[in-house]
Amino acid sequence: MTSEEVLAGLRAEAGATKHAETSSWVAAQLRQRIADGQLAPGAKLAEEALREALGVSRNTLREAFATLHAERVVTRIPNRGVFVSHPTADDIREIYRVRRLVEPASLLWSPAAPTEPLAAIVREARQAAESGDVPAMANANQEFHRALVARAGSERLDSFMEQILAEMRLVFATMGSHPRFHAPYVEDNARIVELLEAGRPADASALMADYLDRAEQQLLAAVAG
Repeated sequence: MTSEEVLAGLRAEAGATKHAETSSWVAAQLRQRIADGQLAPGAKLAEEALREALGVSRNTLREAFATLHAERVVTRIPNRGVFVSHPTADDIREIYRVRRLVEPASLLWSPAAPTEPLAAIVREARQAAESGDVPAMANANQEFHRALVARAGSERLDSFMEQILAEMRLVFATMGSHPRFHAPYVEDNARIVELLEAGRPADASALMADYLDRAEQQLLAAVAG
C-alpha cells in the first residue's frame, strides 16, 4: 500500500469518527495500520502529512508518536523524524516471552467460547496456502492469534494484543514472503481448533506454547542469518 493510500484511509476514518482528535485514537489508527502491514519497517511517518490527514494538532500527533515509541513500534531519529521500527533479536525474545504468558493462558481461560471464528480463519488460511497467497496466509495467521485472545472477553487484553500484533508484523517482515515460515502454523492452528472442539483446552494450550517456541527460534535464525 502506498503512503498516499494510507493517508487517504486515515483521512476517511478521521472524518467518520467522533473524538478522532485524541492522541490515543491517533496512536490506535497508526498501530492498526502497522499491524495490518500497511506501514512497513523503515517507513517514515511524515508529521505534516499525517497531521493534515488526521486533522489534529502537532502536539496531539507527537503524543501519539510518544505512545508508539514506548510500545517499540516506532523510532524517533534526531533531525530525521519518526520511522516504523526494525525489531531486533532482543525485541523478538521479549515479544515471545510475553506471548508465551498470554496466548496459552487464553486457551485455558475460555474453554467454553465458540470455536467457529477460529475455524473460519483456518479455512481462509488454508485457501491462501493452496493458492500460494503468502501475504493472505500471514494475515490469517495473525488474525487467528487476535481471535484466540479475544475469546477471553477482555478489552484490556484485546488492546494489549493489538500492540503485540503490531510488533509481530514488523518481525514477520524479516521473513519476506517465504511460505515455509507461515504454512506449517496454519495446520498447527487447525489442530488447536480440533483440540478445543474435543474439550481438551490444556492440550491446546500446550501445543500453543510449543508452537511459540518454534516460531521464536525460526525468527531469531532469520535475523541472525
